[in-house]
Amino acid sequence: MTFYDGIYPFYSLQRSPFMIDISLLVAILVFSVLAVSFLFILPGIRGRSRWFWMFRIFISLFIGVVLVVLNFTGDWAEARVKANTTYKSFSTAVVSAEVGLHVGLYGINITLKGEPVIQINETINYNEIISWSSSVDEQYGDALERGLPNPILYIAEKFTYNSACGLIYQYRYSGHFASANLWTAFCCWLLANILFSMPVILYAGYMMIATAAFIFFSVASFSTIYNVTPCDFSIGAESLRTDYSHSFWLALATGLLCAVIGLLVVLLDCLFPAKMREAFSVGVDDEDDECCADEGYLNSGFLEGVISDDVTPAENDSLPQQITTLTRL
Repeated sequence: MTFYDGIYPFYSLQRSPFMIDISLLVAILVFSVLAVSFLFILPGIRGRSRWFWMFRIFISLFIGVVLVVLNFTGDWAEARVKANTTYKSFSTAVVSAEVGLHVGLYGINITLKGEPVIQINETINYNEIISWSSSVDEQYGDALERGLPNPILYIAEKFTYNSACGLIYQYRYSGHFASANLWTAFCCWLLANILFSMPVILYAGYMMIATAAFIFFSVASFSTIYNVTPCDFSIGAESLRTDYSHSFWLALATGLLCAVIGLLVVLLDCLFPAKMREAFSVGVDDEDDECCADEGYLNSGFLEGVISDDVTPAENDSLPQQITTLTRL
């Protein structure tokens, strides 16, 4: 007997499939607010420099949001397979489903989606998360108690500490090192943006190259998951093998973008330093101040530090005051 829409009044609510990570959503919203805020400021920038500033800000925000978001995505490596497999333990029921393994920096996602979704009077649509931040063995034990489907339990067991595959060690440490390098790249990105607003454009280019270097270190760290002996995942009659996915290639492309920007800034600053400072609107006010201070008028008495006592008040009224014109050497 159900209360409404298949909900049992005296039992816990049915688990819904995983949709989106909250940390990922927050990071996207923060950078979206920054981008919209800049759009309100953009009309106040005059001339053709408006489009340069717009391009510069949006490229910078794109790099920043990628560096943050990649820490929370779960598709650095993926594997999917469609197979006919047993559904639950102590049951002969066989279902047709798509099984997926999604590897991130902080854990893995195991998905199971029936084709069709409703089979044997059940809705087969699971997305279970195993996080490296807590005990994997405890999470696996909790999955056993909840009676999750066999394909999910089979893959989760491969990542326990007692498994002969030993995947947990390589996947966990590779993810931690990759995440640490990404956060370091994010710090370099922040420093680069600060230096771009100062008359040290050359060092801003160096920091963009450093950002690219740490992104490449992150990609290389994650790639070490394939250094372990391959562990066979057999789902029914099919085999499950992971391969690089969207987040990995996005990180690699962002690293190449940062490297190109850094190298261009360093090269152009060495060839055309004045034009680079003019383009970034730094170091221009100093030249204007120097032009205005080319000539000045000072009293010769104050300049020499001597005030003559021989001049009478009458003579002061009749004699013009000496004026010295100073020019910059």
